[in-house]
Amino acid sequence: MRLLFVHAHPDDEFLWTGVSIAHHVAAGDEVHVLTMTAGEEGEVIPADLAHLELPAGEERDPEGADPLAVVRHAELAAAMDVMGVASWTLLEGYRDSGMVGTASARHPRAFASAPVEEVATEVAALIERLGCDVVVTYDERGGYGHPDHIQTHRVTVAAVRELASPPRLFAVLTPRSWAVEDRAWAAAVPADRLEEWGVVPPPEPYAPELSVADDTVVTHATVDPGAVAVQARALACHRTQVRVLADDAYCLSNDVLARLSGREGFVEIDPADGRTVAGSGARRTGLEGR
Repeated sequence: MRLLFVHAHPDDEFLWTGVSIAHHVAAGDEVHVLTMTAGEEGEVIPADLAHLELPAGEERDPEGADPLAVVRHAELAAAMDVMGVASWTLLEGYRDSGMVGTASARHPRAFASAPVEEVATEVAALIERLGCDVVVTYDERGGYGHPDHIQTHRVTVAAVRELASPPRLFAVLTPRSWAVEDRAWAAAVPADRLEEWGVVPPPEPYAPELSVADDTVVTHATVDPGAVAVQARALACHRTQVRVLADDAYCLSNDVLARLSGREGFVEIDPADGRTVAGSGARRTGLEGR
């Protein structure tokens, strides 16, 4: 199979779909990754690189340099080398929009404000050139509501829709039972280990769980604990954004403990309207081509 994973920022590819990417690469499938922006507005974890992060509320000069973009581009390249994908593409011309209401959202090149059909034409050309059987992105909520994730969903759906021979289209979606199990895992981590790692358990409610749905909605899943080691090595390349704490644990700049569970859920979506394709009620293993 030929698969294309479409994401908003560097590190999203392995946070959201790292298990599936590693699994399909190991299976001998042809895996490609498209990243929409360089993540210019990302929060920076390492103290020695803190100067790359623009202070909160400050607007970037539209004509100025984006020094964090250079670093994140290099991190993305290193992570892709670790994973061994067939190709990866960083879309040009657009930048990280940041969250709703931030100064970065007003930037003239903010991805969230880009004309959907214009970007979709670029993405459709890439899908056609690669001859993709499967395309994977976020659901209509962008997983956790980030404007660039939502825009990535819109663009990807529009791109697949305009193709004469469209590939199957999937969105990342976590079964509710998995989310419950992951929360139980986090709650069981000893306090001294949390202190050692400098993290806290997920609070209630927790925004990333916007990507959670009833188990019956999730049509496909990749379950491959053996892929976690490669996923963790790739994530470790994204030093500005991720701290890999152990074989099965990581955190972002918010220091909230998260699990590398070795499994990812998906729902098939109809490119005609972006809606969920009804499943048979039985979840299928792996992403299936056309």
